[in-house]
Amino acid sequence: MIRAHVLICGGTGCTSSGSKAIQQAFAENIEANGLTEEVKVVQTGCFGLCALGPVVIVYPDGTFYSRVTAEDVKEIVSEHLLKGRVVERLVYSDTGSTEEVVGNVSLGDTAFYKSQNRVVLRNCGVIDPENIEEYIAMDGYAALGKVLTEMTPEDVIKCVTDSGLRGRGGGGFPTGRKWSLCAPNKAPQKYVVCNADEGDPGAFMDRSVLEGDPHCIIEAMAIAGYAIGATKGYVYVRAEYPIAVKRLQKAIDQAHEYGLLGKNIFGSGFDFDLYIRLGAGAFVCGEETALMTSIEGNRGEPRPRPPYPAVKGLYNSPTVENNVETFANIPQIILRGADWFASMGTEKSKGTKVFALGGKIKHTGLVEIPMGTTLRHIIYDIGGGIPGGKKFKAAQTGGPSGGCIPADLIDTEVDYDNLTAIGCMMGSGGLIVMDEDNCMVDMAKFFLEFTVDESCGKCTPCRVGTRRLLEMLDKITEGKGTIEDIDRLEELCYYIKQNSLCGLGQTAPNPVLATLKFFRDEYVAHVVDKKCPAGVCKNLLTFTIDKDKCIGCGMCAKNCPASTINKTDYVAPGHKLPSYEIDPSKCVKCGVCMSNCKFKAISKI
Repeated sequence: MIRAHVLICGGTGCTSSGSKAIQQAFAENIEANGLTEEVKVVQTGCFGLCALGPVVIVYPDGTFYSRVTAEDVKEIVSEHLLKGRVVERLVYSDTGSTEEVVGNVSLGDTAFYKSQNRVVLRNCGVIDPENIEEYIAMDGYAALGKVLTEMTPEDVIKCVTDSGLRGRGGGGFPTGRKWSLCAPNKAPQKYVVCNADEGDPGAFMDRSVLEGDPHCIIEAMAIAGYAIGATKGYVYVRAEYPIAVKRLQKAIDQAHEYGLLGKNIFGSGFDFDLYIRLGAGAFVCGEETALMTSIEGNRGEPRPRPPYPAVKGLYNSPTVENNVETFANIPQIILRGADWFASMGTEKSKGTKVFALGGKIKHTGLVEIPMGTTLRHIIYDIGGGIPGGKKFKAAQTGGPSGGCIPADLIDTEVDYDNLTAIGCMMGSGGLIVMDEDNCMVDMAKFFLEFTVDESCGKCTPCRVGTRRLLEMLDKITEGKGTIEDIDRLEELCYYIKQNSLCGLGQTAPNPVLATLKFFRDEYVAHVVDKKCPAGVCKNLLTFTIDKDKCIGCGMCAKNCPASTINKTDYVAPGHKLPSYEIDPSKCVKCGVCMSNCKFKAISKI
């Protein structure tokens, strides 16, 4: 009889940190201690707290072990599983101090989880994603059964519409409205498409859902197919997600075996089949028409709209396209009702939103919170604040398509309309936190470099315009810009937004416009004072040694890759050795000298 379950995170993050070796070590040690019939090891999806991986949770007590290594497994098995004694040195505490750990600490006890409301992520880190029976045990496929046996297609669309669910891929278009536009259109074949391309830097929400709960996407797509009259579906997922692809394909195969995909599902006469299409990592293929063009086997380029996909989409047939997170909400909306979902969030942004927290924040990882939660609560109460006692400066939302929320707007309630009102956008859910050491001009340049590389080149405003924007930003960060360049930069941003063919070009200037709006003084400092206030832009930096602080140890000179640091004749009062100085004409501004000086005698200005 099984008396304990050991859940090991099998998401991409923990897998890269060695969770497979941990799983193997548990199997070996459990067998060596004769516990094979008593303890079951389960590989799950992402728990969310990526900064603490690899994560191991022992049930039924729910003890939460963080940063586990294969070498720790023997102790966990011998102490916890065999003798019932928690290994306290591995138990997570919010303060990071094991001395403050009292008894068992479970996920629900942590500040990271207390404020979350996991709807999309409800099964991630809870079930074995490669076992359909575990999904079924969590009410899996019950929503599909309800739809096919108790509801008409019109009932389904009304339920989704009344819930207020909006597309989680970035645009925020009402999901029920999109389905209702497609449903009346007659065609020999209609399609449901899941956008799992997820190309934003720092975003990994969709990947984690596919890795941790692939069956919920299959179930939701089948429900969508029934609602609009489609019998085929495609999941477009990038090939860089091998774990997600493997688990999704296994889930599709299992669903076929159980009669949950294919012909006559639940004896209802409804047929639905699902296929995977791999993307090659082109960011533009996250745009729905470019995605469909790619599925068709063509170069991924957007199409003019109208006609919209609801009328003429994949293979010129009526098509509904939603992203992974949007679909993941559907089964719960069907089972628990539109009013239940609409009770969460704000007036115009219902439900929850998954964010991938990254950047300068203590607890990087995935969080799912009700719409309308303040940015302050996300960063400090859930994310643990900024490391090293640094000051919060801004949060970038929406990746290359989004904008930034400055520190003085940290109490903004995060939903579609509030972010739009301040010149930002929700995007797919990447949330990059920046502190006082980040240069906002450099940040805008980083995202624009990405956009320039990812532009498909089909339309001139995006192909040429974004490159001109990048050239202007290069000029400014190199100390060669003028005040007039800032004005021209802003003017070109609006031209690109108004004239680009698809969402990539239309939103590409957003990081520049947002930083100009909230941090214009930094642009002015770059072009007037020829200084980077954050000390990031190399061409505007000068490294200098305070000769009175320098003790003459020579560590800076020994580690300088360009040999630009030399000994002087000056000996500071109280010191025995001559100090050093940096030759600014030869300095490559790498910062190695500063990082090697233990006496803080080197600074950058």
